[in-house]
Amino acid sequence: MSVTLELPLALAILDGYLAENKYIQSAEADAAVAKALGSAPAAEFANASKWYADVNKSGAAPAAEDDDDIDLFGSDDEEVDEEAERIKAQRLAEYNAKKAAKPKPIAKTTVTLEVKPWDDETDIDAMTKAVRDIAMEGLLWGGFQHVPVGFGIKKLQINCVVEDDKVSMDDLTEAIEALEDYVQSVDVAAMQKI
Repeated sequence: MSVTLELPLALAILDGYLAENKYIQSAEADAAVAKALGSAPAAEFANASKWYADVNKSGAAPAAEDDDDIDLFGSDDEEVDEEAERIKAQRLAEYNAKKAAKPKPIAKTTVTLEVKPWDDETDIDAMTKAVRDIAMEGLLWGGFQHVPVGFGIKKLQINCVVEDDKVSMDDLTEAIEALEDYVQSVDVAAMQKI
């Protein structure tokens, strides 16, 4: 008796499900449910009745995933996909153009140079002025100090910032060493990328 009371409820649920889906899940599941029903549902369960007739006519329902492979009415899925791809390609092109237009960060390096004079009679202040007067595009002089070496000799320790693409360290050291009246040698004491 409990089966007869539950059957209309089960048929109502099945009918509601089949209103949105052609089959239950797979051929095996459809065949098992049809067999469990035993006979066609009443006419008031129109979706379930149609489904039952389809399952019994073919012997088993086709697999649910196979239903997507057959497109009898020429759906617009391909057009939607093409439109989505076109929009995606357009947005990607806009992003790349914006990224290319954005200025790239300038690679810079902080450098500490040690400039050694010839002897204790070399005018360290004049040497410092001559070094700081060297001008190159992408070169910015910073702070300096005179560091005692010994025997009354002081070396110039000077900081600068160079743009890597514009200033070669070899060119800079050659320009400083060209100050032959003051400079004996130039060494790079420290370098750090910014």
